Amino acid sequence: MAPKGKGTNGAPHEGVTRRDFIHVLTGAVGGIAVGAAIWPMIDQMNPSADILALTTTEVDISQIDVGQSITVFWQKKPVFIRHRTEQEILEAEATPLSELKDPQTDQSRRIKPEWLIMVGICTHLGCIPIGERGEYGGWFCPCHGSHYDTSGRIRKGPAPTNLLVPDYVFDGDDKIIIGAREA
Repeated sequence: MAPKGKGTNGAPHEGVTRRDFIHVLTGAVGGIAVGAAIWPMIDQMNPSADILALTTTEVDISQIDVGQSITVFWQKKPVFIRHRTEQEILEAEATPLSELKDPQTDQSRRIKPEWLIMVGICTHLGCIPIGERGEYGGWFCPCHGSHYDTSGRIRKGPAPTNLLVPDYVFDGDDKIIIGAREA
């Protein structure tokens, strides 16, 4: 039978001793020590800073004039950012889906009509297309002759699919974050 102790009001209560407190305290300190010992092993499983830097790329688009394109890198891939003209937007929106190898509307390939963001790798063999070239005023891959329109959709040549549109969000009017998903 467990020894009887006295409560704060002097009344006896059963089963609680100073030894019980020491056991609880020892267990708590031991748990903290084990946690401190294994934390470095758990923490090393987090992605490193260079990997985290590859997950998203922030781009200031405030200096890109209408009709101008720039190329940035995200996950070691070129990304084309084009500030499209009104004419380019109208041509892309007016293209019948029946004329496309990989039918996608222009609206499904962008968030804001004036901005087109695409991974700049030809979907045929991974070459890098040249902007504002080809039969459709978009991109042309000289390696094997693929022609993309002003929305980055394959129109002619061996490429099987449109240029990839990465996940991206606008952060205000002057910045995009490539690799981020819209919330």
